[in-house]
Amino acid sequence: MPSQRFDFPNARGEVLSALLELPDGEPTACALFAHCFTCGKNIFAARRIAQGLTRHGVAVLRFDFTGIGASEGEFANTNFSSNVGDLLAAAAHMRKMVRAPDLLIGHSLGGAAILAAAGQVPEARGVVTIGAPSDPAHVAHLFHGSIERIEREGTLEVELAGRSFRINREFLDDIRSQPQAARIGSLRKALLVFHSPVDATVGVENAAQIFGAAKHPRSFVSLEDADHLLSRKEDAEYVADVIAAWAQRYLQRPAAQEPR
Repeated sequence: MPSQRFDFPNARGEVLSALLELPDGEPTACALFAHCFTCGKNIFAARRIAQGLTRHGVAVLRFDFTGIGASEGEFANTNFSSNVGDLLAAAAHMRKMVRAPDLLIGHSLGGAAILAAAGQVPEARGVVTIGAPSDPAHVAHLFHGSIERIEREGTLEVELAGRSFRINREFLDDIRSQPQAARIGSLRKALLVFHSPVDATVGVENAAQIFGAAKHPRSFVSLEDADHLLSRKEDAEYVADVIAAWAQRYLQRPAAQEPR
């Protein structure tokens, strides 16, 4: 299926690398996909889910957050709020390039960022989280043994998934200050929550907290024995198939009947 590679600027003028996956023929919907913490747009789950959605006629834009992959900027200067800003910049570019996203999809911390950004993307009718934490501060467990040093020294190199990243005190302050429950409660969009009960990175209780904070229409789908990164092809393809079927109900609804 066709795809388009391009760059777009974030709010600070840094150039972010993006890929728009297109279906054969005119798209029936457009989706914006946010990848997991320290990952990138080409991680297996993002690629498989995007390709699966294109088979259902959905165009999907995925991109590297600032300081990740082929995007400009320093990871050490980013935080959760800057990730949300990158998502809003991506949505603005989609408005110009194709059309505003109908669906917002996020994996892991990308799911938390999607929930935070959703209120500022009025055209989006559906929000999907996959293995997402209910609170962005959850990500701190990945470097919990280094938090005291980061607090004391202001910055520290930590190893995550076999790679070295610089984490600043400002990053910790930012993830601790997010009003995530209030955002979820005022979402005013259809919500679909995916989570595996055996997720060893983000426990399934996070899905219960997201679901409990949200108002209807809301749906939960268990991913049974899938791992956090959806490393099996069939798990990622299942997610894409369910999203496509679920979204039809909301994408075909006139704007006047949007969930409230």
